[in-house]
Amino acid sequence: MSAPFHRGLRHVALRVTNLARSRMFYEQLLGMKVVWEPDPDNVYFSSGSDNFALHQIPASELAEYQPLTGQSLDHIGVILESPEAVDRMYREVEPRLPQLGGRVMKPPKQHRDGSYSFYFCDPDGIVIQALYELAISKLEFTRKG
Repeated sequence: MSAPFHRGLRHVALRVTNLARSRMFYEQLLGMKVVWEPDPDNVYFSSGSDNFALHQIPASELAEYQPLTGQSLDHIGVILESPEAVDRMYREVEPRLPQLGGRVMKPPKQHRDGSYSFYFCDPDGIVIQALYELAISKLEFTRKG
């Protein structure tokens, strides 16, 4: 295959058990900004170069999701500009995670490929990697229009 016909994987949508709790987590911890809230069960965020959606699991399906025993999704990630930024984020979010329903999964670590990251989870147990990655952390993103 030649060059990709897409512009990157920049949209993630998660089903959550408590939309208000998850919304507060992503707004307060990761600074996500609401770009669209079509109804009380859906909210769309952006950090400027992506689109991130939270969808409330309907009450009729909630019993199937509690307790969460496993998931196919391993983790999602946020890209940081440097290893120092990873450490700075860790110091800032680690004490706030419990009050927002999350927790640290793995502290900062240097990986074999030269990347550097730590892992934490949201209130529904979705794992998030805060990552400095050599190939993409230095990319510049511009908004058109």
